[in-house]
Order: sequence, then C-alpha cells, then structure tokens
Amino acid sequence: MALPCCTSQAEAPSATSTSLLRPHTERDGTTGLVTPLPKPLHARYDTVRAASVAFAQGLSDADATVQSMPDASPIKWHLAHTTWFFETFLLNECDALADSHYRPYDPRFAYLFNSYYEAAGPRHPRPQRGLLTRPTLDDVLRYRRHVDAAMHERLLHGDLSPDVLALITLGLHHEEQHQELMHTDLLHLFAQNPLRPAHREPACAGDIAGPLQWIAHSGGQHRVGHESESSGPFAFDCETPAHDVLLRPFAIASRVVTNGEWCAFIDDGGYRTAGLWLSDGWATVQRDGWGHPLYWEFHDGEWQSMTLAGMQPIDDDAPVRHVSYFEADAFARWAGKRLPTEYEWEVAARAAASSQPAMTQRFGPVWQWTASPYVAYPGFRTAAGAVGEYNGKFMCGQFVLRGGSLATPPGHARATYRNFFYPHQRWQFCGLRLAEDR
Repeated sequence: MALPCCTSQAEAPSATSTSLLRPHTERDGTTGLVTPLPKPLHARYDTVRAASVAFAQGLSDADATVQSMPDASPIKWHLAHTTWFFETFLLNECDALADSHYRPYDPRFAYLFNSYYEAAGPRHPRPQRGLLTRPTLDDVLRYRRHVDAAMHERLLHGDLSPDVLALITLGLHHEEQHQELMHTDLLHLFAQNPLRPAHREPACAGDIAGPLQWIAHSGGQHRVGHESESSGPFAFDCETPAHDVLLRPFAIASRVVTNGEWCAFIDDGGYRTAGLWLSDGWATVQRDGWGHPLYWEFHDGEWQSMTLAGMQPIDDDAPVRHVSYFEADAFARWAGKRLPTEYEWEVAARAAASSQPAMTQRFGPVWQWTASPYVAYPGFRTAAGAVGEYNGKFMCGQFVLRGGSLATPPGHARATYRNFFYPHQRWQFCGLRLAEDR
C-alpha cells in the first residue's frame, strides 16, 4: 500500500493516521514522555527515495507509462504519486513546514497524481493512468528532485514537531509500499508482452527449511496488534489498537506451501473439482479459465513462470506464489487442512524464536493468505482529514495477508503488519501456510 498505501484494493495495503505513528523514540528521563529522534530521518529519507528511482533505472519511457490493467499503475505514476504525497501533505498543507517560499513543480500534478484521497481534491481516473504519456519519465524524475530539495531544506533547518516527524515517517513507509507495487505492476505488464522481457536478475525465491512439520499451540488468551514498547517504533493505523483474543488449540505449518505441492494439487484435478471451492471462487475459475497460478506456462514438458528476470523454470522446492485467496482456500481444503486466522499467524510468528520446530519464512518470500476478513480492530478510529483515508475505508470484502514477500523492502514487514487484497487478486507475490485444529 498495501500497498497498498496503495495496492489493488484501494491502493493501500496498510496505512496509518499521524496520531498513531511511532517515530524512532527515546525516553525523556524527566517527563517520561516519548520524544522523537530526528537524526536518522535524513538518511532514511534519502535511502527510501533513492530505492524507488533505482528500480526504474533501465526502463524506457514506454515501459514506465503503460498500464496493464486497472489494478496496476504505471511505474511513472508510482514515482510521481509518492512525491505528490510529500508535496501535498508536508510542503503544501503542513503548517509546520509550509511557507511562502515553496512553489509546486507543476500545480496540475495535484490532479494527475492523487490516488484516492477525496479530501485532497479531484483526481485523474485510476483506470486511465496509462494514458498519461505526459509528463514524461524524465519530467517525473525532475519533479522528484524538486520536492526532495525542498524536503531537505526543511529536514535540515526546520524545528520539527513529533506530529511532523510522524507524517514524514508515514510518507516513507507509504513509498516502501509503492516500491513493492512497482515490482508487481511491472511484472504484470511485462507478462503481457510476448517477448517476455527481463528487468533484473532473478530474485531469491526463498529457501525451504526441510520437510513440513507442525507447530502446536495450546491456544488461550493472547495479545495481538501493535504496542509501541514491544512491537517496534512504527505501525500503520490498521495494526492498532492492541487487544486480547481467545484462541482454540491449533497447529501451524513450519513453512509455506511449495510449487511441487501445488503441482500435486493441479495433477489431482484441484482446479476441476467444484467441491473444493467457495462458490465465488469456483465461478471465477470457470469464468477466467484458471488451471494454475498466475504467470505459470507449460513448455517442453515442464512448468515455467514469468518473473522480472524473464521466464524461469519452476523450482519444486520454492514457495508457490501468485495465487489468490480462492486458490489458497481450495488448496487447504484439498490438503485436509485450513488457512490460519491472522491472529493464529501472529501468535505463532511471535513465538517462532522459541518454538521447536521453528516457524520459518515469516517475513517472505511470499505474503501468506489468512482466513480472516480485513476488518477494524476493537476501538479502531481513523484520523481526521485526508491522511485518515488510508486504511479504514477499505475494510470491506477483503482478506488479510501476513508476512511479506521477496518484493517487500527490507525491514518493512513485522509480525503485526496487515496486508489485504480482494479474494480473486493474485498478481501480488501471494502464497499460503497451512493450519489445523488441535
């Protein structure tokens, strides 16, 4: 978002209100209050912003302009929208940073690159982002440099309040969500090209830690959700407030499902057996002709898959990816198991360090579908204003994914992170881990 902010569902896989952000902090021994540490923010700003530009290196203006489907956005749009976020919410609207000296790079960009923030004004229709042949990719990169220069001036010379630091931190996590979307959206675009172009070296698919084992949990009352003292310095609003849940005894798989296991599901007629599928899922299989994960193709007697490194042979021992919630649920039923709830996943992930066997692949290489609908935690409240339009209004009709993927920026995922997508969507790096009742 998320991404996500801004994934398919509403372009916000996870997001937050400024009042709920936790910037890097330390204890003030006199007051006991938590005060921000601004020093790392300058370097982090540069690192995050540079990573987005680095991903686009080597792409043509056409590569960065075309939109392959309404759920995806052009690379050029991602680069501009993440810049629009800082320009709109920090340079133009934040009283602590805005001043008469800043001039927008191009006032028309406010319309072109708003995503879904109703309070921020009208916007270009999402399905038509691929029609924006202008501005060019070079123009967008100049726009980024313009905003970065203004942000640097304020980061270096401004006396920033905790709320402003929190908003900047949100902007950086928002951009990291878009970096993941840049991977998935470009892959979907290149997969439509018969030349099967490559953009970068193959990503690590993730190791499988031996045979699947079952990790038993006794259930009981557990604390879930983000608490600043135990969960780290940052959270999106949908990860809060922390609260207690009661779990029945369960067991969770030590690793995610592999390509080889998915091949067995295909060979056994999994995509042809109506009894394995939810009604909407079976209708989708019939309507769209699903018979394998997205991007899989059968060539010369073997399965291959489209990746950002071009077509690659399927590794039976690597995690299956690009499967929808409908497919994950059907596979679990075929295997005689079920998907874990998001609470079971979080409790198991927190206990992984002390579990024998250990729960591996918690934060990659695939997002893991859970059986939990994406709804608000008890006591959840959205923030006022446009920034409050980040997660809450998307809490309908979607399912939660946990963990992270090979496209998730390092350090971005955590045990409390809640990604979310509609059950039919599968262009993200989504897989699954099995669970069962005990």
